[in-house]
Amino acid sequence: MAGSITNLALLALLGSVTCSSSAAFLSPAVLQQHNIERKHIVSSLCSSIREDKDISKEGKISFSAEEEKINLQQKWSRNDLFGKSLVDQTLQELESDKEFQITQSRLEKIGAKGMSKEERIQRRRALDTLGIPSFSEFIEEQTSSTIDTAIARKEPEVLQLNIGLYCNQACAHCHVESSPLRKSEMMEAEVASRCIELLKNTPSITTLDITGGAPELNKYFRYIVSMARDLRPDDLDIIDRCNLTVLQEPGQEDLVDFLVKNNVHVVASLPCYSADNVNKQRGSGVFDRSIAALIALNKAGYGEKDGLNLDLVYNPLGAFLPPPQENLQKAYKEELMQNFGIHFDSLFTMTNMPIKRFADFLYQKKELETYLDLLVTNFNVDTLPNLMCVNTISVGYDGKIFDCDFNQQLGYGTGAENAFDGGKTVFDISSLTELMSDQITVDNHCFGCTAGMGSS
Repeated sequence: MAGSITNLALLALLGSVTCSSSAAFLSPAVLQQHNIERKHIVSSLCSSIREDKDISKEGKISFSAEEEKINLQQKWSRNDLFGKSLVDQTLQELESDKEFQITQSRLEKIGAKGMSKEERIQRRRALDTLGIPSFSEFIEEQTSSTIDTAIARKEPEVLQLNIGLYCNQACAHCHVESSPLRKSEMMEAEVASRCIELLKNTPSITTLDITGGAPELNKYFRYIVSMARDLRPDDLDIIDRCNLTVLQEPGQEDLVDFLVKNNVHVVASLPCYSADNVNKQRGSGVFDRSIAALIALNKAGYGEKDGLNLDLVYNPLGAFLPPPQENLQKAYKEELMQNFGIHFDSLFTMTNMPIKRFADFLYQKKELETYLDLLVTNFNVDTLPNLMCVNTISVGYDGKIFDCDFNQQLGYGTGAENAFDGGKTVFDISSLTELMSDQITVDNHCFGCTAGMGSS
């Protein structure tokens, strides 16, 4: 166990590199592509992590470890947490969060459009200082082709629905800036119904990716899942982007059973396996709640049975790229199994996008220029064919259509000439394939998706 503790200490010591709080988003395309090799500032971080004798390379436990696993799960199940909301605690923490209050004040003063414009100007100034051209010009220089050829839209395979920005948490650097304060920004029945109709009319869609906020807290979440599963019983991957603590919210006592019944693929954020780091970044007590939620999912068969996939997502806290995915996954599997009796399928790493809360963090720390330089320096041409915008249609809670989740937060609507200015909605089309003629919108934030293993 000494080797394991040593590596845990290393990761904790480098918390700014290895632990994050974002409600991370990772494109389904990358759930199948995770072997891109690259140089990295912390590439040797997990190289010495050993493989426990009772854990196979896939993280499956042997029969001799079964009893220990059961004992650990009993210890950490925390049934007392289920049915107790995290919302009041999150609201209290927001009241004392100076950075959050500053952001809220700016939002009230200049609005989302004004803040996004400020972000874009700050990124452009940093890139100008570095002598970096626009993203389109950079891609054309690197690929010797036009931007439309280098990043060409394909037949849609992923329908991503952000069904609301309300969340029981308010994680630092959340790129959609979710919190319990955003009660009104939720998808309603008319939009949800139309999205199901578009799914029905677009047989090329193989993945329905439901995100938020905490999507499960939208009253139409179960309607969307149930209708989609009835429509496509066997050939549709339905993903729930889960923050884990939502499983304990009042009224969600049967959520795990619902997910199992509908064969929903759970992709959950767990930014670290250290309690101190997780609680600091996501809120007091969130680590214990997350562990208890993972155990509840394991007991229901997630991460244990074929067809009930449980994946975790990681992205770093500071101005760093994530460490090698394979090594970090090995560390996660070892620590979660040995300390909590938890098993999951895969860990996926992603790069933090320099937008919204993370952009504010970088600007206030005077690290925006350094981070953008890191992204550009680590440009990886192999990310281009698998970018989220290439095969994904992203729909906001209000029915507006975007090329990706990040463009959605910045107001770059599909078919619009300017941010927060028009664009298509789900009511303007009868099939998602009608969007294939629309040019993909790119800007300077897109360097995040093409660095290292990318963010899509």
